[in-house]
Amino acid sequence: MDVDFRAARAERARTIAAAGGLDEAIARGALPSRATLTLSEALVLGLLRQDVRAFVVVLGHGSTEIGEVLRVYEDAGLLRTYPVRHETEASHAATALRWVTGEKAAVVTSIGPGALQAMAGSLVASSDGVGVWHLYGDETTEDEGPNMQQIPRAEQGLFLRLASAMGPAYSLHTPGALPTALRRGLNTVDHPHRPGPFYLLLPLNTQPGIIEDFNLLELPTGAPPRLGGASAADEHERTARRLLAAERVVIKVGGGAEGCRAELEELAGLVDAVFVMSPVSLGIVPSSHPRQMMVGGSKGTLSGNFAMEHADLLVAVGTRSVCQADSSRTGYPRVRHVVNINTDLDAATHYNETTALVGDARETLSALVRAVRSATERPSSGREPGPGADGSPSAWLAECRAARERWDEVRRSRLDTPVLFDDVWDREVLTQPAAVHTVARWAERHSAVTFFDAGDVQAVGFQMSEVEESDTSYTEAGASYMGFATSAVLATALSERDWYAVAVSGDGSFTMNPQTLIDGAAHGARGCVVVLDNRRMAAISSLQIAQYGADHATFDGVPVDYVAWASAVGGIAAFHGGHDRESLRAALDRAHAHPGLSLVHVPVYFGPHEAGGLPSYGRWNVGNWVGDTQERRHEIGL
Repeated sequence: MDVDFRAARAERARTIAAAGGLDEAIARGALPSRATLTLSEALVLGLLRQDVRAFVVVLGHGSTEIGEVLRVYEDAGLLRTYPVRHETEASHAATALRWVTGEKAAVVTSIGPGALQAMAGSLVASSDGVGVWHLYGDETTEDEGPNMQQIPRAEQGLFLRLASAMGPAYSLHTPGALPTALRRGLNTVDHPHRPGPFYLLLPLNTQPGIIEDFNLLELPTGAPPRLGGASAADEHERTARRLLAAERVVIKVGGGAEGCRAELEELAGLVDAVFVMSPVSLGIVPSSHPRQMMVGGSKGTLSGNFAMEHADLLVAVGTRSVCQADSSRTGYPRVRHVVNINTDLDAATHYNETTALVGDARETLSALVRAVRSATERPSSGREPGPGADGSPSAWLAECRAARERWDEVRRSRLDTPVLFDDVWDREVLTQPAAVHTVARWAERHSAVTFFDAGDVQAVGFQMSEVEESDTSYTEAGASYMGFATSAVLATALSERDWYAVAVSGDGSFTMNPQTLIDGAAHGARGCVVVLDNRRMAAISSLQIAQYGADHATFDGVPVDYVAWASAVGGIAAFHGGHDRESLRAALDRAHAHPGLSLVHVPVYFGPHEAGGLPSYGRWNVGNWVGDTQERRHEIGL
């Protein structure tokens, strides 16, 4: 590429920045609508036109040309590049940014191993429905011989095949196909109901390939439209009659029910239903709602699982019904009919004996509410405690509320015993329920966004939290990816908003992505990583003990000074969290006073004492439970 070509690229970037965007520059005549440019520059322009301005990168020999384009366009003030030290971390940070703020990001990696690591991290975006661009270097198209770091087999398009197994993918084998690739990516990452990652492969030799006289207006814009509600009026009427005839209705609220609080509450009041949540849907209906039974499933609460076990009709709203959400398809043993509201046909028809209402959740719920109203003279009770004429709860609601009270008592009992003697620490330390509850309440008071990592921290987090709003707490339960929470804190540095994040992570999860401390300091992240340390993978140790009476290969005896580790990184403040709730709150206060990223280390209990954890009330198709669980699933037949 000669000097004149590089100068033209820089001038183009400055012109676009001065005009306020590509469309504005063309409309004003400051920039011709046609240009001769490299594929990589056209790609970056296409992403800018879709308002992608954050690029989280681990550059290598497979991405030098796109790296140069990012440099030029960042110098012009059009985008920001964030170099990080691990591709999985990049994937997590970009996902957290889109999940929390709605801001778009692209992950950029080199060829081969780096792309594989980013792809592994993209399980989070895929499982939880978060739109993120993934741009990977790939082998050259002229096949001059094996490219270093490609999949070492003499076959064509192997990485595209691999990426396509994960989700929508496209290889820019031909530069002229860029507009189609960008449109398919736009339809994926900005899908109105089920977004996800889009994998765009960039062969090493096509990245610097020149596109002559390219029409910049071919670069696609415009998000795909939302679906309307499920439209069959007679189906709504039949469904309304089913709901009113049922005696024990449960509404399972999934992440796809976001923004439907009013409609959910009104429907529940009309048909005397109770709510059961998924970990990812906490806060869509407040925890304090009188019909709220909390999380149900394999690691669900006493009250959530009670409602699932005793319901005779299920209304599933925006949920994929993953194994832990419905106890490996055994969670509703008495349900004989399901009303399933979802925009995805497979999810909507997951259960047998289903009325599948395929369409937008809010619009479909509104239509269903209207149908129920027209089918009965009963007035809407909204958030009232029950439909009885004297205001008293129905028998169903009374039973469920009694179960919720018993569950709340279990939670209170854990807080009554916040410390226990632990053999590893040779002293009394905080229990995980007490530590998690302390952090969650502290975060609530400080308007912080909380991320719970995988493992025991995750389960205790969604069981002990009292979430009133859905945008304050995030549990990555879709892929249950260890190390997500720590990486998610980096999103505070990528965001155009000012917000504070708290990652609650076990020692095992933290050590999977500790480099975020360095990247957080480099880019100005604002938040705190709370490491709950029991020197083991406690969730798996507990599972092993429950199933086989002994744990194995899920712990070690290596002490780690996490405070010293974090303090070794310039700009990071690290604190001991102490051994009681008061000391932990004080450490969190000191961490919050630090202007950047901080870490708080908290030794926690692991052992047989019941106050050290929380009981499980569901079933799961794993280990030596498989036979009983599968037999029950087939007996239920739902």
